[in-house]
Amino acid sequence: MINYAAKIAQELSLQPRFVEATIELLDGGATVPFISRYRKEMTGSMDEVEVANLRDRLTQLRDLDKRRDAILKSIDEQGKLTPELKKKIEGAETMAALEDLYLPYKPKRKTKASVAKEKGLEPLAKVLWEQGGGNPEQAAEQYISEEKGVEDVAAALQGARDIMAEWISEDAEARKKIRDLFKREAIITSRVLKGKEQEGQKYKDYFEWEEALKDIPSHRLLAIRRGEREGILTMDTSIAEDTAFDVLRRQFVTAHNAVSEQVEVAMKDSYKRLIKPSIETEARLESKKAADAEAISVFAENLKQLLMAAPLGQKAVMAIDPGFRTGCKVVCLDRQGKLLEHTAIYPNEPQRDTQTAGAVVAALCQKHSIEAIAIGNGTASRETEQFVKSLGLPNSIIIAMVNESGASIYSASEVAREEFADYDVTVRGSVSIGRRMMDPLAELVKIDAKSIGVGQYQHDVDQNALKHSLDDVVMSCVNGVGVELNTASKQLLTYVSGLGPQLAENIVKYRNENGAFQSRADLKKIPRLGDKAFEQAAGFLRIKGAKNVLDESAVHPERYETVNTMAKDLGCTVADLVKDKNLRSKIDLKKYVSEGLGLPTLQDILEELAKPGRDPREQYEAFAFADNVHGIGDLSVGMKLPGIVTNITKFGAFVDVGVHQDGLVHVSHLSDSFVSDPAKAVKLQQKVQVTVLEVDVHRKRISLSMKSDPFGKPAPKKRKREEKEPEGDLQAKLAMLKGKFGSR
Repeated sequence: MINYAAKIAQELSLQPRFVEATIELLDGGATVPFISRYRKEMTGSMDEVEVANLRDRLTQLRDLDKRRDAILKSIDEQGKLTPELKKKIEGAETMAALEDLYLPYKPKRKTKASVAKEKGLEPLAKVLWEQGGGNPEQAAEQYISEEKGVEDVAAALQGARDIMAEWISEDAEARKKIRDLFKREAIITSRVLKGKEQEGQKYKDYFEWEEALKDIPSHRLLAIRRGEREGILTMDTSIAEDTAFDVLRRQFVTAHNAVSEQVEVAMKDSYKRLIKPSIETEARLESKKAADAEAISVFAENLKQLLMAAPLGQKAVMAIDPGFRTGCKVVCLDRQGKLLEHTAIYPNEPQRDTQTAGAVVAALCQKHSIEAIAIGNGTASRETEQFVKSLGLPNSIIIAMVNESGASIYSASEVAREEFADYDVTVRGSVSIGRRMMDPLAELVKIDAKSIGVGQYQHDVDQNALKHSLDDVVMSCVNGVGVELNTASKQLLTYVSGLGPQLAENIVKYRNENGAFQSRADLKKIPRLGDKAFEQAAGFLRIKGAKNVLDESAVHPERYETVNTMAKDLGCTVADLVKDKNLRSKIDLKKYVSEGLGLPTLQDILEELAKPGRDPREQYEAFAFADNVHGIGDLSVGMKLPGIVTNITKFGAFVDVGVHQDGLVHVSHLSDSFVSDPAKAVKLQQKVQVTVLEVDVHRKRISLSMKSDPFGKPAPKKRKREEKEPEGDLQAKLAMLKGKFGSR
């Protein structure tokens, strides 16, 4: 019914031939990372975002067609499918338009209109519907029947109006007009439920709130809906009734007589009783969907930045999960992240056994040649950091705080139990902290992304849509970085293009039984890993120190022969090409263009030869908080501090300044210039300088600024009233995100 390629190409501003080829690849089982990286000639060099958008739109259109087919079949079976109706259904471009056309034919439970029809009042309704004049009471007299339950004229007219009301409510054009009116003019109103004023203080700004539906920000709508769900608020979405009546009147009231007055009464009843509740529900669902999409987008971008955080790399690491009464859990890991030793020390209150603790840390550092110490940023983190720094360890040992959000989720997970069956959760959590420092991506893929705590209202949005989006992000990051085949965990391998849980498990099992992989070709020995899976996965897997240098790179095995030819033409080896820039400069890429192999892929190959298996992530830089600040009580207005961005929302960014409570930099204080989108002003894990604007020790609220003169002039562009973050809304966010987002 729909030429998917042509339609998608038009909507997404892409060339139809590239869209057709991409659809063919997707239908053939190719993944988004594979298509965007290794099939550039077929797609016109679409990036991952474009391919994913195409895939998602294709799914929507196919779902629409499935529903279209079901509707056509249903109406046809009823014997009511006219050529005109069929044409309308085939031309419907949205699910709402389809459902509007289907509504009159949809099987219904008993309604007022169906009861009236059973009483034989449909002919009367048709007479009145024509609005030809005459006396409606006289017309109704002939339909009075005690046998049918029509006692008098009033009952007959009421039944006829019920039938007309249903006709009006089922009119696709009328519904579209009211739907469009809702989109343009609907107002969201929230009110506090009587007696809930004290209980719902965090929603106090929404006790009497009104805002245009088309303007309300995602986080505010989700806050109001949460308040409604918690039984604190009521929420209404509506338009001016008179405006709706005017729209319907122009369509349905075609005369000015006593009969048309009956149609007018039916029209008003139809709107109040049938159309408004239905379209309001639609508007609520659509606005929720839009709010979800925005919140999910924020979460996805934050997750991507967290996963792509700079890795320390293969270093011998000591990881410390700090604590007071129960002590600090200490683990030592080798350069591959293997657990070597674990213990507990008690340098903080109440034991404060700093002498013994210091001796233990120093001894372990020497015993295991420790190169870096990772300290979890939870309870007692600053005290523990200060203790470690006071030990006089060699300057070569990096000491840094590590975000431990979700570490407790990992430590109690099936993954952790499988990996460390003989150790308790505290040891597992400490190992996770250390490995995060070494390689955030490799460790964080073991945790449900929703538990990492970098989202906005993640528990309020569509969970299937959230999972789909976050899975895309994780897969993109894993394949963008590449995976070391001989050391990767099963969880990390799962996200490699073309693999999945079962093949990942088979790879690890084969590796354990047969030793390290010597080449990518060895992958073909894996049970159930066929040619298709090999094609999809091979380019993203790396073998460090492989005999064939290309096995360390992102060059796909299907292009090895091309690279060999390049080397042969220059009278050298592939290894020589990698080592010698001058040799690479002599390669004339146009010489190697062939069917299916164009300049985009050849250019990628050349870049990869320059830096085989390069890691796209930034270099690791240790970060340190201010030495004189350890708790919220140490803060004062005007104080300037180093901080690290821990979460980004539409209303601002949360920054950790080392006091166990993140502070909020409101969007209006992110820059000296106007900022409309916080994600464009800061990045997750970014090191920033902030000024303390306000401190509320009792409520654990910290307000920060990144402006050069935070107490001076306001930002150049004044924000609209509806763009301001209401205090109640802000309180709701802070309550939700307090501490480390409730993950520990």
